Amino acid sequence: MDTSSDYLPPKVWTWNKSSGGKFANINRPIAGPTHDKELPVGRHPLQLYSLGTPNGIKVTVMLEELLALGHEGAEYDAWLIKINEGDQFGSGFVDINPNSKIPALMDRSGPTPIRVFESGAILVYLAEKFGAFLPTEPAHRAQCLSWLFWQMGSAPYLGGGFGHFYAYAPTKIEYAIDRFAMEVKRQLDVLDRRLAESPYLAGDDYTIADMAVWSWYGALAKGLVYEAAEFLEVASYTHVQRWTDQIAARPAVKRGRRVNRVWGDAAEQMPERHEASDFDMATKP
Repeated sequence: MDTSSDYLPPKVWTWNKSSGGKFANINRPIAGPTHDKELPVGRHPLQLYSLGTPNGIKVTVMLEELLALGHEGAEYDAWLIKINEGDQFGSGFVDINPNSKIPALMDRSGPTPIRVFESGAILVYLAEKFGAFLPTEPAHRAQCLSWLFWQMGSAPYLGGGFGHFYAYAPTKIEYAIDRFAMEVKRQLDVLDRRLAESPYLAGDDYTIADMAVWSWYGALAKGLVYEAAEFLEVASYTHVQRWTDQIAARPAVKRGRRVNRVWGDAAEQMPERHEASDFDMATKP
């Protein structure tokens, strides 16, 4: 491995140049809003501000699954947050999520609006609110939450680590790619071993843990992110492949993955979602 480098870290790091890469224009070392911008509010109890990335898909899949179960209170408006244009730094969005990351949710069903941010927290909030997709039996609940938080802790290695250095970084760094590829393959092995012994991550039932993990690792398993399917030999994880296909076939998942999507096949895009009928309208020529 080539270990040579002309870069010597300074004693104190300063932000005096662009970090480079695909997302350089939205990276900065400070928090808070950059501009004043109120967020739109629709007529439904739940207002979602998001984008159809793996983290955003977790929540839209959950909402569509809840609606499929007949929970009318889960009706929602999904507003598009264009992160490449800095929408997440608008004052209205920062009021909901001070971390300026999608997704962010406002529950306006009660007398006082409730803000919820971080995708895992939103999944737990909705599961508890509607009593669905989160087991109540202590052992099964612990299993579900363990896998949910496994995903929340692991995704930075996949997205911010492997995905950044393999697909987005302006310079390919062998050490960084090797380091994160090794970790991502270890994570895939963790999943494959679990799914060899259980239909779903928490046991026999489909839960929020599957929704969260599928949005990231299901996409990776099918070569939908980072163009790394061959590099990581994802087809070799046969139990992950079985589980991925099983979840992808669910009608609510098919709907959820379209919401706030603004790239790829035009028939699969739905920048905003305000009514269930929007799916029918989106498929018309």
